[in-house]
Amino acid sequence: MRARLFWPAISKLWRPYITMKEKDFSAHPVRLFASYYKPHMRLFLLDMLCALAACAADLTFPYVTRYTLNTLLPDRLFSLFFAVMGIMAAAYVVKAFCKYIVTYLGHLMGVRLEADMRTDILTHIQTLSFSFFDRNRTGVLMSRITNDLFAITELSHHGPENLMTSLVTILGAFAILCTICWPLALIILGVVPLFIVFTVHWNGRMDQANAEVKKSLGEINASIESGISGIRTAKAFANEDAEADKFRSANDQFKNAKKAWYKTMGIYHAGIDSTMSLMQVLTIAAGGFFIMRGKMDYVDLITFSLYVSTFVRPITQLADFIEVFTDGMTGFKRFREVMNTQPEIVDKPDAKDLRDVKGDVEYKDVSFSYTDGVPVLEHVSFTLPHGKSLAVVGPSGGGKTTLCQLLPRFYDVTGGSVTIDGADVRDVTQRSLHRAIGIIQQDVFVFADTIRENIRYGRPDATDEDIIRAAVRAEIHEEILAMPDGYDTFVGERGVMLSGGQKQRLSIARVFLKNPPVLILDEATSALDSVTEQRIQASLDQLAKGRTSIIIAHRLSTVKNADLVAVVEDERIVELGPREELLARNGAFARLWNAQDLALSSQS
Repeated sequence: MRARLFWPAISKLWRPYITMKEKDFSAHPVRLFASYYKPHMRLFLLDMLCALAACAADLTFPYVTRYTLNTLLPDRLFSLFFAVMGIMAAAYVVKAFCKYIVTYLGHLMGVRLEADMRTDILTHIQTLSFSFFDRNRTGVLMSRITNDLFAITELSHHGPENLMTSLVTILGAFAILCTICWPLALIILGVVPLFIVFTVHWNGRMDQANAEVKKSLGEINASIESGISGIRTAKAFANEDAEADKFRSANDQFKNAKKAWYKTMGIYHAGIDSTMSLMQVLTIAAGGFFIMRGKMDYVDLITFSLYVSTFVRPITQLADFIEVFTDGMTGFKRFREVMNTQPEIVDKPDAKDLRDVKGDVEYKDVSFSYTDGVPVLEHVSFTLPHGKSLAVVGPSGGGKTTLCQLLPRFYDVTGGSVTIDGADVRDVTQRSLHRAIGIIQQDVFVFADTIRENIRYGRPDATDEDIIRAAVRAEIHEEILAMPDGYDTFVGERGVMLSGGQKQRLSIARVFLKNPPVLILDEATSALDSVTEQRIQASLDQLAKGRTSIIIAHRLSTVKNADLVAVVEDERIVELGPREELLARNGAFARLWNAQDLALSSQS
């Protein structure tokens, strides 16, 4: 009952300092960091309570020693002496238990905070627009999610604990020192400003050095990620040495950053140790002087020395706290930078879900350019009724892929509009828009998982029967059954155990499972051989039945079943119409068709 009354009272005291209605990542880093303690407040308070109990035992021992030497032993109060020693022994047993709680539960709390932050950053990164990933390397982002948050565990645990116990110990020890010999206590206190000035100066230097370490570590991760992902290409071109040289360059940058960090840290710790040693020398020298003047006795000097050790230890802890704080907050600031990055494409406040989609697609005077201002598309217009197909052809770099990426709103138009069933894609929620569109790309991404789970990615709530039906329609079911573990066959990193045709049919099965009314095929068969392409094309034709389809075609033979063909050149649609009609015009499409026929004839 008391606990139920006690906890709300404590919560009211702490809540203004450690909570925010919603996390404001533009808030001061310390306030934002403190807000992460809210779900773990009981664990935090238990950690702090046990740390204070251990601190109280340390503060009590020197005073008990003085009382024993001045009173109990001279007055031959031996029974009381052993009773006091028994109490102190019991106190240190309790201290040991408290240390266990602080070490175990404190670190557990730190891991939970770190996990919460890692969840937040990964969730936030998934909301960011394609342009963010165009500008940032995968390895650097991985470093932000992993390495930058490693020090958070130590900071979230040892930070508040060390700060609180250090301040309590320093103030408590100084108060007791004043009762023993206040002039000597003031002399010892005079060293503290030197420590503060030194710490503040070198803390800034350590912060800069640590930021360079984390930056260089991100480059190492990017180099490793690139080297491992591209290992087959490197081996194919016998460029292993070149990849090793790239890594050595990033590794040397990391070593130099670490060297600067350790040099700064060495000076910092050397200065702290010198300050601490100066305190001990001052204690003995000044204490000896006061004994000569009859203002202290030997017992007081011994007690004073013990308390100076108690006084010095938290100062050393504060120095360690500065190091942990610097390391942890540097990583936290980098975490905060990502969290403050806002997606360029967001849902409007009044955005509605796209429902009962038929698939009427219209591009109205669409223009698009990236942030550099160079136009990619200009004044593109066409209408594609539901259930019809449009093949987009043209030279590489003409804007075909970009044109298709505007429909699912991976990028926003800079002029004009794109609509589905008359609704501007900017006026509907992105999630409902993406549910309505299925995309099959040339470079299929296959997860390092089983075939079953890779197909299920098209609809996570799908049953095994749904997955098998999708595989049958994609004409890959029989091949799956012939694999060692059937649908439970592990496909390796990025589907390395599958052929190119199997990857494509797996992606087609995903889209069959998703069953979207609108389909985008981004050069889905251009990387395949002719025989495999014919098999895949049959699956794609089956998939496209009854769906609005936009097909980016590299091989013009794949457009023969398209209802309309659009030729994209120089950022515009220069021709649009049925295939036979465009061939009869003898224009841009006819030139592309004849050029490809000529190339195929020369190869044969």
